[in-house]
Amino acid sequence: MLEMSDAWKTAFPGTQVGILAMCNVSNPLSSEALEHERKRVEEDLRMLFAETGVREHEIMQAYQKYYKKFKKTYHVLHQVESVIKGKAAPSGASLVEAMFMAELRSMLLTAGYDLDCIREPLQIDVSRDGDNYVRINGAEQVLKPGDMVIRDKEGIISSIVYGPDQRTRIHRDTRNVLFTVYGVPGISPSAMERHLQGIEANVKLIASDVKTQVMKVYAAE
Repeated sequence: MLEMSDAWKTAFPGTQVGILAMCNVSNPLSSEALEHERKRVEEDLRMLFAETGVREHEIMQAYQKYYKKFKKTYHVLHQVESVIKGKAAPSGASLVEAMFMAELRSMLLTAGYDLDCIREPLQIDVSRDGDNYVRINGAEQVLKPGDMVIRDKEGIISSIVYGPDQRTRIHRDTRNVLFTVYGVPGISPSAMERHLQGIEANVKLIASDVKTQVMKVYAAE
């Protein structure tokens, strides 16, 4: 389902990207089961970082090192810090919230898409001069060279630094969904596998007939 470009393998040796495709999902505006999971995630994060700083966590440091190359800060860091300080994690439509709760727990960068809007083949690649796409907020974004991106037949559907696109975004009527997790140097395959399993478990809380089509971690070797 996912091709790996030679440019990605060369630029990021030893790095992984994971995908999770699920069918027959539903996307209600809210879910009581997910609300319980959100509260558990908040409590677990506050306990985990009660005495240690989240910025010193090895996963956060790995992403911060990557983002620093683009003069950016890893946005998940700010979200986790906000939860630790006592603020509630943001909530939204159930599929996005299922992904976001797993992302907060694992701290691994994740994007979600409507699978029916994707035009295969998918490819993990590296951005180059002239690359651009319309971000999920509707703004056109020109990319700097050297960022990890995922492309389909029609163009870029996400990048690490600027997130997912608008064309393939999850919406109210999404019934087949794709999640991708971007690893960076220093993130282990086992951490990514656990994260994908966490998303899968969360989605199953809201969709009784859901089926997992693909769950796989690809390595740049």
